[in-house]
Amino acid sequence: MHLHVLGICGTFMGGLAAMARAAGHTVTGCDANVYPPMSTQLASLGIALTEGYDAAQLEAVAKGADVFVIGNAISRGNPLLEAILDGSRPYTSGPQWLAENVLRDKWVLAVAGTHGKTTTTALLAWILDHAGLDPGFLIGGVAVDFGVSARLTGGPFFVIEADEYDTAFSDKRSKFVHYRPRTAILNNLDYDHADIFPDLAAIEREFHHLVRTVPQRGRLIVNGGDGNLQRVLARGCWSEVEYFDVAASSAHPHPNPPPLGEGVWTIGDDGAIALGGAPQGVLSPFSLVGVHNRLNALAAVAAARHVSVPVRESVRALAAFRGVKRRLELRGTIRGITVYDDFAHHPTAIAVTMEALRRLVGDKRILAVLEPRSNTMKLGTMKAALATSLADADLVFCYAANLAWDPALALKPLGARAHTTNDLATLIDAIVAAARSGDHILIMSNGGFGGIHDKLLSRLASSA
Repeated sequence: MHLHVLGICGTFMGGLAAMARAAGHTVTGCDANVYPPMSTQLASLGIALTEGYDAAQLEAVAKGADVFVIGNAISRGNPLLEAILDGSRPYTSGPQWLAENVLRDKWVLAVAGTHGKTTTTALLAWILDHAGLDPGFLIGGVAVDFGVSARLTGGPFFVIEADEYDTAFSDKRSKFVHYRPRTAILNNLDYDHADIFPDLAAIEREFHHLVRTVPQRGRLIVNGGDGNLQRVLARGCWSEVEYFDVAASSAHPHPNPPPLGEGVWTIGDDGAIALGGAPQGVLSPFSLVGVHNRLNALAAVAAARHVSVPVRESVRALAAFRGVKRRLELRGTIRGITVYDDFAHHPTAIAVTMEALRRLVGDKRILAVLEPRSNTMKLGTMKAALATSLADADLVFCYAANLAWDPALALKPLGARAHTTNDLATLIDAIVAAARSGDHILIMSNGGFGGIHDKLLSRLASSA
């Protein structure tokens, strides 16, 4: 089969392309404004990538394609999509193709949630791999230990990042309704994707659609401290449920404790794991910092146990886990100045990432560099929460281009600590001028951010 993938450089579509190639299919694709790591991953697989969406592709690289797989970033009016429709060419969405060609005969372990999906999916896949279960996986990022975002195997298990964003131009349901998991992690639930969801209730409804697809003998692993998820389950639940939460003695308790019972996992500040109050092991050492990452790990441990991986085996695996690219990823240290890259773009994610870095560096200065690039942030839906999420930074630099609102006003509560500009070169100049030895620079964006990471490291080196 020849697949031509529209939007192939997205993490989901790129992973799908990699698996289709591994399954023996011919894969080509197209995208615009491509950037690593997905573009380099596709090149390493020998997948032909066309820049842009010119309809001429139908008579060139996509000539003879058996099916066009349409990414959810592709909208009506796209010239290639319009040519496909006008020509009555066969097309499908990425999630539907995956469900029909990869997941149908697998025990699917899905990781859903507004935040932490990528890290938790990588943790779970690593545990199963370490246990010798040879899982297939599709992760919304590149796990350091695997070196790729997706893998197809002959094993019975498949671990997938289950996104709540819509499926395609022709299917506005959340992607995750296609996956039909037997094990499902519900990591958390927050308002996001303001471009497609009018309010939190609309997202809760989609999460309940996912809950409806889990079999009676399947299992939900649910963040017991998340009140929004408790409302989702209150709509109806037909499967086994286990909860996870921080231990009651933690310095960071949740306001909505889960129901008491044997099926409650907890983790303490020291990494001690318990199930129903009974000790199970200690998550130590563990390279990821922050309360949110301990919860991510706990959810992965609980899900792995559903496929018979003992907790002790999971803990051993997590001790060797090396992280995910673009999740507090160290990009370099120049003149004693350390630069990190992180995917955080929602105020909740920004806040927990800031907290994690603060725990890591103590009282050293943190310079937060932010590109509000997601559709939700571009609309300004979360602008009122932005200053609070960055409150722990010593200095804040915000890239203000392409926004429908003024970030300088949103960041005004931070006073002289906040700096905004709509010019990338000016932004880099300001960061270089402010940085000094011992500082930690945290760059946050869900896109390529104009290659700022390498540009900044180069400028820091040349200004020595």
